[in-house]
Amino acid sequence: MTASRSLRLGTRGSALAMWQARHVAELIGRQPGAPHVELVQIRTEGDVRTDVPLWAVGGRAFFTKEIDRALLACEVDLAVHSLKDLSTVLEDGITLAAALTREDPRDALVSRDGLLLSDLPAGARVGTSSLRRRAFLARTRPDVQQLELRGNVPTRIERLRKGDYDAIILAAAGLRRLGLEGNVSEALSPETFPPAVSQGVIGVCARASDAEALRWLKALDDPGARFASTAERALLRRLEGGCQVPLGALGTLSGTSLRLHAAVCALDGSRMLVAQGETAATLESAASLGQKLADELLSNGAGELIAHERDSRREVEAP
Repeated sequence: MTASRSLRLGTRGSALAMWQARHVAELIGRQPGAPHVELVQIRTEGDVRTDVPLWAVGGRAFFTKEIDRALLACEVDLAVHSLKDLSTVLEDGITLAAALTREDPRDALVSRDGLLLSDLPAGARVGTSSLRRRAFLARTRPDVQQLELRGNVPTRIERLRKGDYDAIILAAAGLRRLGLEGNVSEALSPETFPPAVSQGVIGVCARASDAEALRWLKALDDPGARFASTAERALLRRLEGGCQVPLGALGTLSGTSLRLHAAVCALDGSRMLVAQGETAATLESAASLGQKLADELLSNGAGELIAHERDSRREVEAP
């Protein structure tokens, strides 16, 4: 039998991205006859432009497009992403070949004194760069001071310890994967702090025409993560229009049913629109549910809310 060719796996170079890449390589390596997997680090715009707030960036490919370009150029064979960073519209020729088993999708509060979100004093300095987190934080604790927070996970925690912030909000999944879950003061409820679309899911992309690479990724695809992320990404695709949206959504699988909860929130926390529904756990039904809830949110005013927030951000960005 002819040996399988080596697979080059494109990844960012952060500690979390490298953990995810090694995890994918390990899962591939467990399969009988698996090929050697070589990790290829690729710097993305998000790695270079650390001075830009995430909310000021248009689109959702800030951390992914350079890796996907390398994939299309056949410089790598696989691309590993935090699925929440991946655009809902993939480049022609690229397919999302695997959605790995989801880690805890919730946001986590890390505070210097171990305080819960409700116990932070008025005026506490809370760091986050996520538009979504800013909106739900403003709704939950309008009396705290929101500060920009960029950098990889260990850097953010170090800045907290140095006293730059009283608390920061991070994805629980990233903290768990890096063995830093002991820093968590509180896991934030998805009802009041809906997570980012596909948060906690690692996505692996390949060229749609590369049967050899796709062969090794098939076993990595987790049905629960695939169904939930399909619904969440369909929802976001209908709503976003290529820009960041203050949207949280979480799909959960129970037996043969998929439930989806979604919320859009004004940045100042003054208004929140919620939609939820349930459907059969199939890819087609999941996508339809996401689109249906997006349409429900739009009919209830989400389009105007999103447009208002977008216009507000343009005013802030204008010189």
